[in-house]
Amino acid sequence: MTIQWFPGHMAKARRQVTEKLKLIDIVYELVDARIPQSSRNPMIDEIIVNKPRLVLLNKVDKADPRVTEQWLAYYREQGIYALAIDAQAGKGMKQIVSASKEILQEKFDRMKAKGIKKPRAIRAMIVGIPNVGKSTLINRLASKKIAKTGDRPGVTQAQQWIKVGNELELLDTPGILWPKFEDEVVGYKLATTGAIKDTILNMQDVAVYALRFLSSHYPEQLTKRYNLDEIPEDIVELFDAIAMRRGCIMSGGIVDYDKTAELVLREIRTDKLGTLTFDYPNKSGEAE
Repeated sequence: MTIQWFPGHMAKARRQVTEKLKLIDIVYELVDARIPQSSRNPMIDEIIVNKPRLVLLNKVDKADPRVTEQWLAYYREQGIYALAIDAQAGKGMKQIVSASKEILQEKFDRMKAKGIKKPRAIRAMIVGIPNVGKSTLINRLASKKIAKTGDRPGVTQAQQWIKVGNELELLDTPGILWPKFEDEVVGYKLATTGAIKDTILNMQDVAVYALRFLSSHYPEQLTKRYNLDEIPEDIVELFDAIAMRRGCIMSGGIVDYDKTAELVLREIRTDKLGTLTFDYPNKSGEAE
């Protein structure tokens, strides 16, 4: 399965990011802590090249804390600065500026050597795919509602500079998805967490992926949420069991699979099954 999804505003966003890089000291790459690898845009590496980078694992409150620690350890091993944050609740905000100063210390030292006693505010660009929480992060850092927020991808459609106190200036950018998903599992993970529009993929297929993943990685949370004695191996039987317990039944006792799929995905996205992570780092750093 190859999903082509590259609207015109995303092509424009890539050009804008490339053009503004010369004004930037550091790039904040925002990813979803539930899918740290799958929510990374591989084009970002091509675009920002050697610019200093701080990876921010957002929505950490929704992610499995055990796996988040594994990801932070992986980034440390790779020499990459990374922080786990919850922009909605304001968790980890103070660390962002301090980490940025640490990353840019060498640059500040060079400025000092040239006689510039007080460095200007750090100029940072926030990049990430749609719906990872960029606007929420900006509003939290600025302590006021500046950027538009939403629970659907594609809310931010233009660039804007935002001052954060005297130490930081942020350049927001629209979310950029890569031109296509050649790995169908990446597409399913993005769809499961709501990073791509529900109209892109068949929701029953996405729910099948999600339920199989939960059966393998989070069986206790799955059985508890849907009051299951055991998890049927057959995916149709699992759908039927959830539908029966949640009343997703049409006239004549027929299971409404569309309604069941929507229910499962909605409850995953709203944390009804607890904290979940769908990417696990392996030894090569790829997501499993």
